[in-house]
Amino acid sequence: TTQAQILALIRDLQRRRRMGVVFITHDFGVVSDIADRVIVLEKGKAVEEGPAGEVLAHPRHPYTRALLDAVPSRRAPQRPAAREEALVCEVEHLSKTYASRTGLFAGRRVVSAVRDVSFAIRKGETLGLVGESGSGKSTVARLVARLLDPDQGRVRLAGTDLAQLRGRKLREARRRVQMVFQDPFASLNPRRRVGASIADGPIASGVPRKLAIARAKNLLALVGLDPRAAERLPHEFSGGQRQRIGIARALALEPLLLVADEPVSALDVSVQKQVLDLLETLKARLHLAMLFITHDLQVAAKICDRIAVMSEGEIVEIKSSAELFANPEHPYTKALLAAVPGRARS
Repeated sequence: TTQAQILALIRDLQRRRRMGVVFITHDFGVVSDIADRVIVLEKGKAVEEGPAGEVLAHPRHPYTRALLDAVPSRRAPQRPAAREEALVCEVEHLSKTYASRTGLFAGRRVVSAVRDVSFAIRKGETLGLVGESGSGKSTVARLVARLLDPDQGRVRLAGTDLAQLRGRKLREARRRVQMVFQDPFASLNPRRRVGASIADGPIASGVPRKLAIARAKNLLALVGLDPRAAERLPHEFSGGQRQRIGIARALALEPLLLVADEPVSALDVSVQKQVLDLLETLKARLHLAMLFITHDLQVAAKICDRIAVMSEGEIVEIKSSAELFANPEHPYTKALLAAVPGRARS
């Protein structure tokens, strides 16, 4: 909804001040909401230009068509009913509060980041956790990965309460929950070759170095990269390639649960589609459970079996993706759907 408000503000300022706007974006949904004319650039060259409605409805250049094809649908696809697989992750009444001082003489400011959150994820299922910035979704991700301790509630992984584990047992359990982070560059050590970064976790867990490096190369192939890329540094890759490396690193410890925290929000829409397709393929091939964190309902609809909507630290609605898009009940869910860009194209 913040994006919709900013777009509305730009349109209002343009109209009242009678000024021109050059709007740079990779998102054709936003283009359809704000642009009168469109210029499509590929490798520094304008490959198509025209009225926005005409370009969106009748794209001529293959690159324009590819960009439009990559835009997620505003409707969630109907997915096959999930089989009653074993529960991998059970979150029960999770709460987390942060306290901070706002000034030298001020009292403590208490923020309830997560309040009484409960959900479960089965083997082979992807649960989307959707909400705006500050809704608490990333805090939930860190609680599930046991990077934070909850104030109340518990997280069970394959029946084991993570909050009760310490020392070696906690380290072993953490291997089974791995994260894919939002920024694929910041999450990789710029001075280490990517093969070594992927192998670090297994080596720390007792896998011989030679075997860990060999597995790292196999994982690079699994995520669609040349195994020889193991000898290169992160800056030698594009953003989408770096995110593939991040996914390979997360898979290196053979997790039961993959926690993907805004994994495509920093990527162009065409690269987003490639990474989402990869995650979907890996989930099916490896039979993973996945918690997918995003602010974008369209992205969630593409990959998630069910979606939980978060607002102000609480889950306000949770349904299958198709049912949520077809029959939203909570006012906040309806507001999120109404704010999806590209309404005119749907």
